[in-house]
Order: sequence, then C-alpha cells, then structure tokens
Amino acid sequence: MTSIECDQFIAKPPAAVWRALTEPELLARWWAKGDIKPVVGHRFTLDMGAWGEQPCEILEVDPERLLRYTFAEETLDTTITWRLEPEGDGTRLFLTHAGFDPGSPMGRTALDGMGAGWPGILTRMAETAADL
Repeated sequence: MTSIECDQFIAKPPAAVWRALTEPELLARWWAKGDIKPVVGHRFTLDMGAWGEQPCEILEVDPERLLRYTFAEETLDTTITWRLEPEGDGTRLFLTHAGFDPGSPMGRTALDGMGAGWPGILTRMAETAADL
C-alpha cells in the first residue's frame, strides 16, 4: 500500500468546502497554516508544527471539484488530491494521499501515522466548513 484514501460527508455545498480547502485562514483552522492559492504552479508551504515547514506545489485545479498538490517535496514526495462531489444538500469530500515509499523507514512511519491521522483531520475540516 502506497496511498491513503478517506472520505467525509460535509453538510455544506461544494462552494463552502472549496473555501475551507483553499483559503489560508480556513485551512489553518482545521489542518495547517500555509499560503495556499488554487492556482496551478503556485508554490507554498504548510506549517506542520514539529515536522516543520513542508513545501508544496499546486498541480491541478478544477474549482469546487478537484485540488491536487505535491506535499513534503524532497522528503516524502507525496501528492494530496481532494475531490468534491455533491451529495444531497452537502458534499462528499474524497482524499487521496499518494506516493508513500513503504520500503523506507520514513515512508512507512509517515504512511502509518498519516493513515491514522487523516480521519480526524477530515472531521475537523467538516466542523470548519459547517461554520461557513
């Protein structure tokens, strides 16, 4: 296994979920501080606390539908993809965090730790979006 896949129902329309994913002040409320902008080629960092500043680059943007970026370039070299699908009066948010190297100690540790951590982070994301 080289990726983590999770999903979360959020009782808000895709526009609100998109804001929580792409507006720096909202992203900081549920995950990490960073100067994200949904513009292909935009380079930014995410402050992961004890893990330090992690460099990222926006790879793909389809507003209110898809956001994909590199994460932890030159250490983990993984990719995070957020996919939004309308579901009833809300949104189903899908996360794929891919590209882990389970053969390396750092890759295995990151895969296990983030695999356990992402569900809680998605719950916080849903709580943040609920306030919008």
